[in-house]
Amino acid sequence: MALIFIRTAIIFITLLVVMRLMGKSQIGEMQPFEFIITLLIAELACIPMADSTIPLLYGIVAIVAIFILHQIVWLLNMWVRPMKAVISGRPSLVITREGIDEYQLRKNNLDVSDLIESMRAAGYFNIDDVYYGLYEANGSFSALAREQKTDSLAVTLIDSGRLNAHNLATCGIARGTLDGFLKEQGTKIKKVLVMTVDGNGRVYLQIRGKPYKILKIEAEKRW
Repeated sequence: MALIFIRTAIIFITLLVVMRLMGKSQIGEMQPFEFIITLLIAELACIPMADSTIPLLYGIVAIVAIFILHQIVWLLNMWVRPMKAVISGRPSLVITREGIDEYQLRKNNLDVSDLIESMRAAGYFNIDDVYYGLYEANGSFSALAREQKTDSLAVTLIDSGRLNAHNLATCGIARGTLDGFLKEQGTKIKKVLVMTVDGNGRVYLQIRGKPYKILKIEAEKRW
């Protein structure tokens, strides 16, 4: 037991030193390569701690090797401009003045519901609360907000051509009312990228391949 405690303490001190040397980004928002390195270090640290038959030096050498690789990749990321995009990726502009860029979402393996969730986490409860929205290389969401935000929560009725019947009922909008509303706009459910409605009946409608529109619809409920 004492041997395991001592081995664990040595690995802990080694990890503490290495993580401090790697910089603050290792404990904040990480780039993809930093996340991978952190996972590797965690796995390498567990092996010599759990198995006393493995020489402790093996674990320490492996951790130091990962640290050296991290420094090499970090230098490439800092000083070789083309490598920065390869290693860390580029920000993706997913909301423009015309609305949601579906191509950029798909490029990042995301859909409209993922974007709306990210916006809510960032404090934006309506899609048009921002002029521009983008996913940074580390996956965080950033936005240029409008001067005035809408004062009511929007719920999603249509997401990538799929109707959310539960939200439709929550809003008190009849299916016939929705179909008639879309017919007036010259479209149908399958052609809609996203449609949301807030408690004031204010609609955000974006048809695939077209700029978004702000419209009104009659709803039986307010929230």
